[in-house]
Amino acid sequence: MRKPYKIATAFLMLLMIALSTSACAAKAPELEKFEDTRSLMDTYVTVIVYSDEETAGEAMNAAFARMGEVEKVASIFDQKSEAFKFNQNGYLDEPSNDLFKLIITSLYYSKLTGGYFDITIQPLLDLWKEGLWKESPESQQSKIEETMKFVGWDKINIEGDKIYFGTDGMEITLGGIAKGYAVDEAIKILRSMGIEYALVNAGGDMSTICSRADGEPWSVALENPDDTSQCLATFEISDKSIATSGNYERYFNPEKTAHHIIDPETGYSANECISATIIGENCMQVDALATAVFVMGPEKGIGLIESLPDVECFIIDVERTTYSSSGLSRYLNKE
Repeated sequence: MRKPYKIATAFLMLLMIALSTSACAAKAPELEKFEDTRSLMDTYVTVIVYSDEETAGEAMNAAFARMGEVEKVASIFDQKSEAFKFNQNGYLDEPSNDLFKLIITSLYYSKLTGGYFDITIQPLLDLWKEGLWKESPESQQSKIEETMKFVGWDKINIEGDKIYFGTDGMEITLGGIAKGYAVDEAIKILRSMGIEYALVNAGGDMSTICSRADGEPWSVALENPDDTSQCLATFEISDKSIATSGNYERYFNPEKTAHHIIDPETGYSANECISATIIGENCMQVDALATAVFVMGPEKGIGLIESLPDVECFIIDVERTTYSSSGLSRYLNKE
């Protein structure tokens, strides 16, 4: 693990797209750049492609349509979605390929991370949304202990074509993995339609096809919200995915002490980090790992990432100390 160093910044803001150096394929400067942004999956999704106008339009429309299909399956708020019905009924017979893959992959990352990634925390999220943060520490602890019996990834059972909860009252949330899956599916669509240079960004969960058409890699900057002219780090990627989990966007209470990334072991908001950025092979992977590493904290998080092939991370803890995995330097813009 690289020795951590202090940074003179207050908070982390969001992922932004920039420019920089290197290449993954021959340049194709004659291709035109096309970009579209739409509202999907409770965020804004941007698709950038380099192509001719007709192909670009068809490919981007198809990519957005595929992501819309994933949203209709994975939303726990849409009463017509499979995820909503799973939560309501406690089981699903013959789930779609999309939902089955989302749950199977979620369980894989739960096991890989020792339970730090857990899609069954929805009852805890509901508890905090309903105003648990207003109550005394004793009341909070009591209600969390009561709710924890409905939490546990290992209580999701799969038998043949049926998925069911092992305990009545359980519910899932796919917020830590569904956007990543949708981005991967959009990338597949773009590739199938002949797009050779592209980026898909779903609220900071990003994946790329090759570099930009001019041979430059895609660059992703972590900005300092206190001074938007500053960025904390700039990552250069080609044919890679990147995602960041942070506690600076969604809070339950005005004091911003209770946020939406819950530690499945304690029932409280994870409190060791303000940000965890993961770079890897696909967006579903980095989406899930970013959540897990954020909850695990720097020491355990770095240990996990160092054990995985072709995965790197950049972590900022609550003291604004940064940590990076041993291979991250090849993705950092050093200018």
